[in-house]
Amino acid sequence: MGREPATAIYVATMVVVVVLVDVLFFRHHFWQRLMVNIGIVLVFGAFALRFLKK
Repeated sequence: MGREPATAIYVATMVVVVVLVDVLFFRHHFWQRLMVNIGIVLVFGAFALRFLKK
């Protein structure tokens, strides 16, 4: 698989996780939702830097 499709799949997976967590757990809690979303993005970013960097 090329680099561009893999990146697109990775970003799409991150978006799906953020949306699912928002809808399932933090629908009416703005600040908690914001903090959790930032945390999810940081975890995905750390994973990408650690394991997907060439």
